[in-house]
Amino acid sequence: MLEVRGLHAYYGKSHILHGVDFQVGDGEIVALLGRNGVGRSTTIKAIMGEVAREGSVRFKGRELIAAKPHQIAHAGLGYVPESRDIFPQLTVRENLILGMKSARGGGRWSMDDMFELFPRLRERADTAGGVLSGGEQQMLTMCRTLMGDPDLMMVDEPTEGLAPKMVELVAELLERIAARGVAILLVEQKLTIALRISRRLYVMGHGRIVFEGTPQDLKANADVRREWLEV
Repeated sequence: MLEVRGLHAYYGKSHILHGVDFQVGDGEIVALLGRNGVGRSTTIKAIMGEVAREGSVRFKGRELIAAKPHQIAHAGLGYVPESRDIFPQLTVRENLILGMKSARGGGRWSMDDMFELFPRLRERADTAGGVLSGGEQQMLTMCRTLMGDPDLMMVDEPTEGLAPKMVELVAELLERIAARGVAILLVEQKLTIALRISRRLYVMGHGRIVFEGTPQDLKANADVRREWLEV
């Protein structure tokens, strides 16, 4: 579904990504792991066209390297940023409506689906997004992205700063989303969550992919974990 080949990315004169290669198949949860500063978030931003980039980003057979962010979103790629970026003055319901690809609806996800996935959002439907807890805002951001009916959702550090109970809810929500046929590219610091819910994973170091395999492969490779993941 998503095939990234020879991806380079730049912030001004700083060369951040150095020929990144990976792929995500239909309905997969694929994790992108690594220490802070190695280029994981930049990889997602480069795929979405938010930073200067070169190489190849093919999605459902279509080359997107020259496309603008709104064109990439309309092609079926959803993006949940680490900053969440909800509209704090708007209600939960209004935030979800703004995520819809078309005012006419017709996508595979409805408002009721969002409330079923995360009942707390139904309880808070008429509450301003800015007064939600961090975990509730994270759920709202993911659900707002789903309202755009993506075929693949890229999620950047969804459990950052959340309480353990909310971390489990986020992991459960991601699994339920994938079960509905949406592929997920997950950037995550918490190795236990990534190992549990991912089908495959990639490890980044210094702007490159340094390991790829299954969660079982990574568990069996202490050298990779020690060199590229452990603090």
